[in-house]
This record gives sequence, C-alpha cells and structure tokens, in this order.
Amino acid sequence: MRFTQAYQGWDSGRLTQCEAALILGMSERNFRRHIDRYEADGLSGLLDKRLSQISHRRAPEREVDQVVQLYKSSFAGWNITHFHNKYTSEHKGLRSYSWVKSALQGAGIVKQAKKRGKHRIKRDRMPLPGMMIHQDASTHRWVADQAWDLVVTLDDATGEHTSMFFCHQEGTDSSFHGIGQTIERYGLFASLYTDRGSHYFSTPVAGGKVDKVNLTQIGRALKQLGIDHIAAYSPQARGRSERAFQTHQGRLPQELARAGITDMGAANRYLEQVYRPAFNQEFAKPAAMAGSAYVPFIAGGCLPDILCEQHERKVDNDNTASFEGLKLQIPADEYRYHYVRTNVRVHRYVDGTLALFHGPRRLQSFDAQGNPWTAMWQHAQEGKRAA
Repeated sequence: MRFTQAYQGWDSGRLTQCEAALILGMSERNFRRHIDRYEADGLSGLLDKRLSQISHRRAPEREVDQVVQLYKSSFAGWNITHFHNKYTSEHKGLRSYSWVKSALQGAGIVKQAKKRGKHRIKRDRMPLPGMMIHQDASTHRWVADQAWDLVVTLDDATGEHTSMFFCHQEGTDSSFHGIGQTIERYGLFASLYTDRGSHYFSTPVAGGKVDKVNLTQIGRALKQLGIDHIAAYSPQARGRSERAFQTHQGRLPQELARAGITDMGAANRYLEQVYRPAFNQEFAKPAAMAGSAYVPFIAGGCLPDILCEQHERKVDNDNTASFEGLKLQIPADEYRYHYVRTNVRVHRYVDGTLALFHGPRRLQSFDAQGNPWTAMWQHAQEGKRAA
C-alpha cells in the first residue's frame, strides 16, 4: 500500500523519485527497480522471491530426525551445550551448536531458555593463578533419590577446579580436604574466598560482619599457613562458583546416570578420573599474566597436622586426656614420668582418627574410637595421610 501511494504520487508528478524513495525508506536507485518490477508483474513482482525458495544448505529431514532420536534415546534431559559436545566427540557430528539447538527446540523436546536478568558488571579475574581460591558446596540430587553435597575448590584466575568431591554434608572436614588437595597438587595460595558458613567464620550477629579474632578451626589453619581468608557477603559475590555449579547440575547427574554410578565412592572416582580433567580442559581459561602465585609448601610439620581440628586439653590424674567422651591414654616415655595437669593438644583428622601432642611432639595416635595405634599401624596411617 505504501509503494502504491508513492508510485501514484510519482506517476502524477506530485513527487520526485527522490521524494518517493525517501517516503519508502530506500534509495532512489532501488525505487526505480521497484517501478520496473511493478510495471512488469504488478504487486506480485515486489515480493522477495527468496522467501519461497528452500536453501540448498538446508539439512535433510532424515539428519534432523537422527539428531532428535539420538537425544531422546541416550541424552534426554541434557542441556544443549553438553549434548553438542558428545554429539561432535562421540558420534562425529558435524553440525554447529546453533543448528543442533534449533533442531531440538523445533522438535519441541528442549525448551527455550528464559530471558536473562539485568546485566551486571562482573569483577575481573585475578591476573595470576594462586592469588585467590574459591571454595563452595552445592546440595543436589546428583544420583537418583540421593542428595549429596558437591564441594568444589577452584582458582579465580583460570576457573580451573583444583579439587572436587562428593560428601554427605559439607563442613570443617570437607573444607580441609579440598584445601589440602589444592596445596598438595599446586602449592600454597594467597587467599581463600568463601561464604560465611559457621565452619568458615564466627558471626556474632546473624547477617553481620564476621569475627576476625575468634577463629574457627579453618580460620586457625589458614592463619597458620599464612593464607588470607575473605568472606563473601552476597550470593552475587560468589558468582564464579555459582555459575560453575549451574553447569555441574546440568551435566553431572546425566553423566553419572549414563555411567551407571549410584554410590558415592564410585562417583568420587569418576569425578577425579574423568569429569574434573574433562571439565578443566573445556572450561579453564588462561590467566591474564604469565607465571604463578602458588608457592611450594615447605613449612615445618606435616600438612595433615595443620589441616585438622585442634583442641586444647589438660591431662587428668590418671595420665589421660578427655575428649568428647573418650579417654585418651598417654603412654610412658623417656622424657617424662607423667603429664598430669599438663596442657596437651588433641588433633582430629579428616578421617576421624586422633592424636595427642605436647607442643610439637606427638605423644600417641588413636583410631576414631580412642584405641591406641600400634607402631606399625601408626607408620602405615601416617604414610597414607602424607600420600
């Protein structure tokens, strides 16, 4: 209708070609082309003939059906990015991510994602690996009918997951385990960024500032190692780990189900041997600067004796130390006849075993029930911890 009006205005002499083209929002040369088509074929000559043509690059319907059936049969519930990786790597698919997404959404088996929320300016990554480490946990049904906690420790500069494992409930021991694995694999790091959970910080007022004086067991261990402990005061502040958990929740349950894994031990082996290396290879980014802020752990003492719970006790008259209903017997030694009324320190390790220390010297090791270890057993367990 607009072209007809402009054409009639030009044909009657009321408009120049330049003025008619301006009304239609096109160039004068293009308007002359439209005049030729209109006078030759009428209004039908103005239709874009490309709209009625099928692209020669369009995939055959058989190929689209194959991709849809592959998704339905082996990858139902997987997100499109995860499925596309398997489609190209395992099934040698050649189509792009956008093509696969359009095919699955067009078939109605994958819903379109919701519109993203308001854009926020994110904090730049640290320039060097080892400058800041994030640690967080996510409770989810990672396998059918079982809710576990996934504890992840990752590097801020690269996004590389330095430690990753399942446990029944996150807490002091799981945090020590993730920190210990990171130090053993990479070295000491500069700072640890966590939420304000009660195992990380003491918070006198709910929702308020953390207490930097009265330290938790984790705070004491980090201070002993010279690692700065930084508290996050909002979910947005932990955006890197939150986004990582979104990816894990969209991938990991499907991979565990496909591998037929239902128990935690097998799941942790799968994480360490298959999932974590593949995730780091796909998602880890190079740091902004060359080099590393990790430094070797060369402090005196054994790392498990730092990354453990430490509790002060006074020795009773029977040369024992009381700890949570247990009586830990101190054996006779060549240095002292007894330790009555002496202050000693109880170490509880992440595997539940115990040890008694007087200053830097270990007096005795115990199992989780308070039974003393034999010398051979003690040597084997200490070697296992060190490994």
